[in-house]
Amino acid sequence: MSYALISVSDKTGLVPFAEALTRVGITILSTGGTARALRNARLPAQELEVVTGFPELLGGRVKTLHPKIHGGILWLRENEEHDRQRQAFGLPEIRFVVVNLYPFLETIRRPGVALEEAIEKIDIGGCALARSAAKNYRHVTVVVDPRDYPEVIRELAQSGETSLGLRQRLAVKAFAQVSAYDSAIAGYLRERIGIDELPATWSLPLVNGQSLRYGENPHQRGILYGEFWLHFQQLHGKELSYNNLLDIDSGISLLPDFSERPTVAILKHGTPCGVGSAETLPKAWEKALATDREAPFGGVVAVNRPVDLSFAETLSEVFTEVTIAPEFDPQALALLQKKKNLRLLSADFSQIPRHRFSFRSILGDSILAQEPDAAALDSEPRRVVSRRLPTPKEREAMEFVWRVCKHVRSNAIVFGATDRTLGIGAGQMSRVDAVRLAIAKAKNAGLSLAGSAVASDGFFPFPDSVVYAAEAGATAVIQPGGSIRDPEVIAAADEHGIALVFTGRRHFRH
Repeated sequence: MSYALISVSDKTGLVPFAEALTRVGITILSTGGTARALRNARLPAQELEVVTGFPELLGGRVKTLHPKIHGGILWLRENEEHDRQRQAFGLPEIRFVVVNLYPFLETIRRPGVALEEAIEKIDIGGCALARSAAKNYRHVTVVVDPRDYPEVIRELAQSGETSLGLRQRLAVKAFAQVSAYDSAIAGYLRERIGIDELPATWSLPLVNGQSLRYGENPHQRGILYGEFWLHFQQLHGKELSYNNLLDIDSGISLLPDFSERPTVAILKHGTPCGVGSAETLPKAWEKALATDREAPFGGVVAVNRPVDLSFAETLSEVFTEVTIAPEFDPQALALLQKKKNLRLLSADFSQIPRHRFSFRSILGDSILAQEPDAAALDSEPRRVVSRRLPTPKEREAMEFVWRVCKHVRSNAIVFGATDRTLGIGAGQMSRVDAVRLAIAKAKNAGLSLAGSAVASDGFFPFPDSVVYAAEAGATAVIQPGGSIRDPEVIAAADEHGIALVFTGRRHFRH
């Protein structure tokens, strides 16, 4: 007699799948809730204790952890010694293992869930069953996802058994799911207990993978893992691209630094090309757009206030690929939905989890991990190192450009005023080139840099950057400091009447 052990919390497709198994002569072994569901559908299902001789123990904590169960899964059919022991100890021949793991992730997503409740949703037996069956895929079919039922049913209907190729694919999926499940548990406990250090051993729970049209370029495959769509709602437009998602992430990361006023950030290739703040979104948009009227074409717009009809009318005049906001009023949404190539997303920015760590893959199939640059800018010192003190207006302007600069690709230079960017130089190999680029951008946009403030994400290695900034009209500079040539940089600032402030902390963004 051949068995299928079925123990699932997700009953989707369960009955037709069990019917397909019984049609080819498979006897079903099951546990509590699953057995009841099958019997309610008038399908025969034997309780597990008929084989093991043990009932469920410890309030259900122990159900399937038994030598007869795992022996019945793991014995090698071609091994004579295994077969002898199987007969001697009455091990069943379990050919199918169908399990769902306890809904641990769903449990911990609920606000205020107690640690004790989360721990009770840590699956033990299901993980062990899936691993045993996956290890013995030559003889056993393991199914951990109801979406795989149709393919198993199709092969059973064709030949009465599953192919080796299908069993191999399902085994890989089972190991991957158990691994991701354990990673989620470790991550939750690490955060809940308060372990903040970067561990020597780490695995990531990459789950809910959704294929993208492609990666950065059409010849590259791309996939989105994780819980992005738990926090975002797409209201209009075609699916998001890999590059759209990176720009959205950059925009959502920037906006919390400008929560005091309505703010618009326009992003392209992962970096801001214009940021503006004002009393209304349309005015903030005009300030952000004025920084660079060419770069926003095909870019992403992120705003920190609800979009009304007035802003929607303004926004509709420029082609952008994505607009993301806390919400859109009905009239604004109706207008913007007329633009077929525009994607619209809404999200409660305050509820989106911030990055706890950031990861980058490098050669050798290796991973770099670090804490995100999430330190509060307000906690940094502001040390005036020039002879001239900045005016209150210059201080306000320096704070604005310093907050933007943190989110610009390094080497990063940002010229700006108290409420807007004026010129941005991003991703340059030398800092002075970033200064020249920012000045050229402002000139190309027809913007005056007279009286502007400048932020640099890293120290100035030479005084030339300060000289160029002063000659362009800047009167205040904020930067980390720390160069061996700081005295020369300070002297250049004093010579040109620049108010120079050191923060003591850089903000590279590679």
